[in-house]
Amino acid sequence: MRQRLALACCALGLLASEARAQFIELIEKTKPSILIVGTYKATNSPRFALRGTGFVIGDGNLAITNAHVLPQPGEASDGSDLVVQVRRGSDLQMRAVTVLEIDRPRDLAVLRFDGAPAPALALGDSDAVKEGQTIAFTGFPIGGALGFSPVTHRGMVSSITPIVLPAANDQRLSARSIRSVREGAFNIFQLDGTAYPGNSGGPVFDPQTGAVIGVINMVFVRGSRETALTQPSGITYAIPANFIGPLLQRQQGQGQPR
Repeated sequence: MRQRLALACCALGLLASEARAQFIELIEKTKPSILIVGTYKATNSPRFALRGTGFVIGDGNLAITNAHVLPQPGEASDGSDLVVQVRRGSDLQMRAVTVLEIDRPRDLAVLRFDGAPAPALALGDSDAVKEGQTIAFTGFPIGGALGFSPVTHRGMVSSITPIVLPAANDQRLSARSIRSVREGAFNIFQLDGTAYPGNSGGPVFDPQTGAVIGVINMVFVRGSRETALTQPSGITYAIPANFIGPLLQRQQGQGQPR
């Protein structure tokens, strides 16, 4: 009996060690597909301002990020250009960006960046995701305060829940807004893993296969950006990756700016 238990423990240990090695390899493989999304202007100081994270899909020149990561309508512009930074080995290359499509109800945006393609991540089936499933996500937390090297966290899907209805008050609630919310209702993933501002737009992926199953969307942090590091209290949500497919299909590989 003891011998069988010892053999079983040894086998479990080998499996755990193999899983760790595969995850380490997966992180290194994923990093070149993670983009820094921001704005650039030569006369600004600093010249580059990080706005969030993105990731490469499709033909290697397409990227996904959050719609709220991009400059917003009505936002004061200083003439900065929207760019992404692509990792090529140990170097970062700045690339000009065209916005192909924005899905504001689901806070997604499709971008095309110039230059040589980068390794693309595969999209998984987010409809198959279950509560309790282990996930990982990568991005640039605290707006790059930790540097411009992708940071990977692990966690799990703690809940699959519908989006929250708007507050019921006279200023915000109307027949039109109620109809819009009901028609556009969809489930999102709540994650048991702390992301931070700067992670928005980054991929949530299966730590075994590397397939993207979601996009980091909302990161609520109580307190300041500084205390977020020492007293993490964030609640993180992600948009299911299956909403990306229709956006790409509409582009048909040739997307036009919108």
